[in-house]
Amino acid sequence: MTKQEWKNKTVVTEFILLGFGNGPELDSLLFLMFLSIYIVTVTGNTLIVMLMVANRRLRTPMYFFLGNLACLEICYSSNILPRMLLSYLGGDRSISVNGCFTQYYFFGCLAAAECCLLAVMSYDRYLAVCEPLHYPSRMNRTLCLQLAVASWMSGFLSNSILTFLISNLDFCGPNEIEHFFCDSFPVIKLSCSDTRVTGLVTSVVAGVCSLPPFLLTFSSYLYIIITVMRIPSATGRKKAFSTCSSHLIVVILFYWSILTVYVLPHRDSQICPNKVFSVFYTILTPLVNPLIYSLRNKEVKEALRRETSRFLAFRVLLSVKKK
Repeated sequence: MTKQEWKNKTVVTEFILLGFGNGPELDSLLFLMFLSIYIVTVTGNTLIVMLMVANRRLRTPMYFFLGNLACLEICYSSNILPRMLLSYLGGDRSISVNGCFTQYYFFGCLAAAECCLLAVMSYDRYLAVCEPLHYPSRMNRTLCLQLAVASWMSGFLSNSILTFLISNLDFCGPNEIEHFFCDSFPVIKLSCSDTRVTGLVTSVVAGVCSLPPFLLTFSSYLYIIITVMRIPSATGRKKAFSTCSSHLIVVILFYWSILTVYVLPHRDSQICPNKVFSVFYTILTPLVNPLIYSLRNKEVKEALRRETSRFLAFRVLLSVKKK
């Protein structure tokens, strides 16, 4: 049946998210796995935000950006995983058309904001490592706030265009989305309108939002690694290189998956592989970022130990007073 014939037949009011498969046993396994990931992600990132707010020693530009990244990862995961968990728990995989567009809007906004924020964080580390004498004057409070606001706003502005274009497409059936959330290309594939312009604009906007931040991030870490290699102390080189390489690995995985899905030439046969690639930047990156960027950091560990001791002491004091 042609798209025009579909258009004359029916109008889609809801979509069905097919996810990763069907079957009670598989659904139970996926539910437990994604629930564990969501709990660890939210707990880890919330802990980072609380530490940044509670501990004065962590009120520096680096930790300010880390706190913003943690907030972003909480929103990122909460936009996708709770809906997935409900579908695996209750078996209802339907989502309204408006709900689908809303999920895609916030997903795209947060993904673009994360690209910008990772670039800002890499630039912050570049100044700290490669130009330490100029760091305090350049990375002042005003600039930090401006960079953080610009990162968040760039994401929300850029994806407004794509959401508007996709929401104005006609959807006449079928309504099964070969994905675990409402993403652009799987949704566009279901439209009975001419989607060439929308698909092209999606790739262009994704490229503009991801390629420049990736190049800035990659070049910043490249300069950092070169500077680190010039450190006379072998121990200092090893420690600094370990931190930078961990950050760089996470960044490469994040951008590699995004560029593969949105910027490279798109074909219908790529939908299923793209679903696998999407796991990296929607689920795994928010999970590992707290570990890679913060919880391995010595200052964060000390702050966590100190706040834990204070909390335990407060609980002991409270219990003594009750007695």
